[in-house]
Amino acid sequence: MFENYFKLKQNGTNPRTEIIAGITTFLTMAYILAVNPNILSVTGMDKEALFTTTALASIIATLLMAFWAKLPFALAPGMGLNAFFAFTVVLGMGYSWQFALTAVLIEGVIFILLTLFNVREAMVNIIPKSMRLAISAGIGLFVAFIGLQNAGIVIKDETTFIGLGDITSGSALLGMIGLIITSVLVVKKVKGDLLIGIILTTLIGIPMGLTQINGFVNLPPSIEPIFFKFEFDHIFTFDMLIVVFTFLFMDIFDTLGTLVGVSTKAKILDKDGNVPRIKQAFMADAVGTTVGAMLGTSTVTTYVESAAGVTAGGKTGMTAFVTAICFAVALFFSPVFLAIPAAATAPALILVGLYMLEPIKQIDFSDLSEVIPAFICIIAMPFAYSIAEGISLGVLSYVFINFISGNFKKITIGMYILAVLFILKYIFI
Repeated sequence: MFENYFKLKQNGTNPRTEIIAGITTFLTMAYILAVNPNILSVTGMDKEALFTTTALASIIATLLMAFWAKLPFALAPGMGLNAFFAFTVVLGMGYSWQFALTAVLIEGVIFILLTLFNVREAMVNIIPKSMRLAISAGIGLFVAFIGLQNAGIVIKDETTFIGLGDITSGSALLGMIGLIITSVLVVKKVKGDLLIGIILTTLIGIPMGLTQINGFVNLPPSIEPIFFKFEFDHIFTFDMLIVVFTFLFMDIFDTLGTLVGVSTKAKILDKDGNVPRIKQAFMADAVGTTVGAMLGTSTVTTYVESAAGVTAGGKTGMTAFVTAICFAVALFFSPVFLAIPAAATAPALILVGLYMLEPIKQIDFSDLSEVIPAFICIIAMPFAYSIAEGISLGVLSYVFINFISGNFKKITIGMYILAVLFILKYIFI
């Protein structure tokens, strides 16, 4: 059944590879089951209900990606988007979490309309090839930085902004041990290297006191306290407009960057260099966001950690299907899955970052009008801690550099429109 539906042989893969890829993707993003409730609960939302809602929203959106778009990408409430929801809209602007959920619902509906009219798909197709390759590499650095940060190998420094953590003990030491073990597995080309690395590192964390399993089975908590809780009193206010636009901007370009970057790594782009079935992928994202708001969580988006599963060999929707099944299992075995320390998944993210740098080789370094904007896009993602900001700065630099240099023919109307939108965003948001 899976062979016929996902065309595994045609895509150069098999069930075993897809299963390992799906589990690998899940393990690298399972942290969202703990992190999302922690972030959103500061608004007064029920933390236990948030755990169930986070899993349910991830399951629904990822299943849509699996069976509709047939692509190996997983979705869940997005990091950054949940922080904006909690710390800016609720704690900063002083609105209720119900107001914020309403903004997410409106954003999701707008996303569906934009996707139906192919607006989001058109935005992907107008981006030059060099920028698409740069997006993949930039995401690679971003993912690697997240891994280093999650393990505590890289930490905040008041003087230099970032610095090296204490790699002789604790989480950072476990991360370094895991990185060496996983790297050896990769060098030896062991099948399922990233997944095995995560499991072994988790086991090593037990005697170190970093892997703590508190039980095995739990029934999922009720989502009643946060289900379908909307507040429509302020939907025609300027603040609501700003919040919805910000959610839209962040989600559009995070998703766009992830789809382009990870698809490039997976080598599943079509002959014109475009992401296959991208409209369906965008629709899975849009519906996921809308349903997620109804369930009671912040914006759902395509996860960059999907790159871990792609690196493990995932090429079809079966990878996403397996990831969704893992989220479903996690609902009942939450103590086990939440016991995996961040340091255990960090090595996989770091090595995925390495793999995603490969497309840089296809950028024409002899054409500086192409390579400079690409470089800006690449370095902006980890340093600005945002895929969306990397894309926006890359697009702006591409348009300005080529326009001022007289290379008018290289700039499409779409790129001019994107540049204007980005400029307005920086001025008014």
